[in-house]
Amino acid sequence: MADALTELLSTRDWLMADGATGTNLFNMGLSSGEPPELWNIDQPDNIRKLYRGAVEAGSDIFLTNTFGGNAARLKLHNAQGRVRELNRVGVELGREVADASGRKVVVAGSVGPTGEIFEPMGTLTHKDAVEIFHEQMEGMKEGGVDVLWIETISAPEEYKAAAEAAKLAGLPWCGTMSFDTAGRTMMGVTSAALAELVEKLPNPPIAFGANCGVGASDLMRTVLGFASTGTERPIIAKGNAGIPKYHDGHIHYDGTPELMAEYAVLARDAGVRIIGGCCGTMPEHLRAMRAALESRPRGPRPTLEDISEKLGGFSSSSDGTGDDAGAPRRERRGRRG
Repeated sequence: MADALTELLSTRDWLMADGATGTNLFNMGLSSGEPPELWNIDQPDNIRKLYRGAVEAGSDIFLTNTFGGNAARLKLHNAQGRVRELNRVGVELGREVADASGRKVVVAGSVGPTGEIFEPMGTLTHKDAVEIFHEQMEGMKEGGVDVLWIETISAPEEYKAAAEAAKLAGLPWCGTMSFDTAGRTMMGVTSAALAELVEKLPNPPIAFGANCGVGASDLMRTVLGFASTGTERPIIAKGNAGIPKYHDGHIHYDGTPELMAEYAVLARDAGVRIIGGCCGTMPEHLRAMRAALESRPRGPRPTLEDISEKLGGFSSSSDGTGDDAGAPRRERRGRRG
């Protein structure tokens, strides 16, 4: 039997994913440094509100509040013994909201990076990474997740380990990387390299793509890189709502709903099948994106000039695939906004 996401993709040209997790929760009172996953138990009404905000704005898919819900990340808060519980409840709350929506909405279990560096640069082994991810995914499975959503990955080794864990859990999955270093991930992966990597996996994802990164322009350039490989696998785009600016003690993203609507249409016209937002993307952005996707006719595949004209310039001259592309750098420990 087909999984819920594959079924939905078979009936629609595009699907809309959700927006930010962190930005929305900070607006509800989450403190900097506080693990959002604990709110699945301590503030369940706020997590329901987060999920409902995306669904009511028109999202067909929303990600659970489980991004940092692995033992390596939770250990920083002495919560490594609560992995299964926090992931199960994060998904159960999502299941509740999706099932009450009156339409087909996919609950995607967010799986972020471990925050650890792989051997030989670091100490993380493939076996340990698979175990860390598998434990988290089993909690999601208990909660009734539709699909695993591996995201914001920088290292190919980590992407492979998460894919193997998904296979062990017996669950379908999607996987995105974050291209935030002159068109590459922090560990040097290019858009073409990811497109090649997914096809070599024993259990390739339903869909793959990019999330987070620098801004909508750069993310769209990466998306064109995926499309240029000729891949027939559905592409995911989850771009940030503009660029972060520090204002009155808070990080504020400068992307307007109008800008995100332009981004959504450009992504669709570039051939992206699953379109959402990442850091800074609020329900008002999602509503504008959905309205634009439904009302504006499909156009030709955008050029780099179209993208920079409508979304602003690129943060680097290279898309990461040229001779001037930067060398691999140490993976960051950030979390999805």
